[in-house]
Amino acid sequence: MLTLKILFWAMLLIVFYTYLGYGILLYIILRLKRLFAGAPRKAVVPADEQLPTITLLICAYNEEDVVAEKMANTLAIDYPREKFHIMWVTDGSTDRTNELLKAYPEVDIVFSPERRGKSAALKHGLQELKTRYVAFTDANTMINPGAMKEIARLFTDPTVGCVSGEKRVAARKEDQMAAEGEGLYWRYESTLKRWDSELFSAMGAAGELYAMDPTLIREVPDNALLDDFMMSMYVVRDGKRIAYTADAYAQEYGSANIFEESKRKRRIAAGGLQSIWWLRSLLNPIKYPLVSFQYISHRVLRWSVTPIAMVILLGISVLLSVMRAGLFYDLMLAAQILFYLGAFAGWLLARHGVKNKLLYTAYYFVFMNLNVFRGMAYLRSHNHSGAWEKAKRS
Repeated sequence: MLTLKILFWAMLLIVFYTYLGYGILLYIILRLKRLFAGAPRKAVVPADEQLPTITLLICAYNEEDVVAEKMANTLAIDYPREKFHIMWVTDGSTDRTNELLKAYPEVDIVFSPERRGKSAALKHGLQELKTRYVAFTDANTMINPGAMKEIARLFTDPTVGCVSGEKRVAARKEDQMAAEGEGLYWRYESTLKRWDSELFSAMGAAGELYAMDPTLIREVPDNALLDDFMMSMYVVRDGKRIAYTADAYAQEYGSANIFEESKRKRRIAAGGLQSIWWLRSLLNPIKYPLVSFQYISHRVLRWSVTPIAMVILLGISVLLSVMRAGLFYDLMLAAQILFYLGAFAGWLLARHGVKNKLLYTAYYFVFMNLNVFRGMAYLRSHNHSGAWEKAKRS
């Protein structure tokens, strides 16, 4: 029984630390840092004549429906026109995307008839790059007008090699539960990214909006499912920081429903597992003491260990209750059962269009962890098993 109790507390500690403990610890560390070192100074935006040249690179595949909206949004960005370049990489597109883009003389269209995936398209676009910095975004995300100047401001810090903007999720309909769950998750993520950035570096950038110094861009495998995360973390591996800012943001609609969201999360989970292997050097606390602490705490545990720990915790709780280990363990089992029943109720209500934020939040949490297991299966199917074997040999 002692062994089971030790395992119980180990699994409980892992789950708690991953989702709450790391945030609490970060908050305490930063409070102490500000107490002794003072609040971080905020650099000013350079004058227009001092702003660096920057390219906004948009990877698109058959995005004819959003070209007009995206271009209206892009042309509204507040940045000197002579220093702001717009590039669309449309490899493999077979619709009217290229034709519609020809109506905008300020756009550089980079096209190849062959579709080889986003990573290959990014490489194609980067070959045509002629500016000091490059910012990446998606065709279906809209950027705030001041985003590029905010990115330029952060690049005035010589320790910064990548700038990550904030992802904001909007619902297509007022009661769209999938988007609300996703939005809640990204609000919490944004807080952690802001604190990570202040401690040393954000742990990765989201593809909706991030910018890089092109000299720091390293080749990402063509089969990478999270090319944006990999590209940004290579910057950290090479000794630079990822700065995070909420003042440069990209807004997109959340998934239309939980099934659409599930497919996306499954792919992200699979990409996370790929990334852990490819970025395994960052797990070395001797070579990367602070980075390994942040990376393991914020990313690795979520993408690998913690979902398994949750399953083990439930199983051990059942055994301890059957063995009459004590009232505390009975209560912990009851709490877990109630939580999972609440998650099931949240799923059931959402299927019938009934809105309950508390129950849906419980469901979204369970759903995210289940997708880690589905991500493992994803790597073995859909022709990604070969990619995984290739990753292991790299």
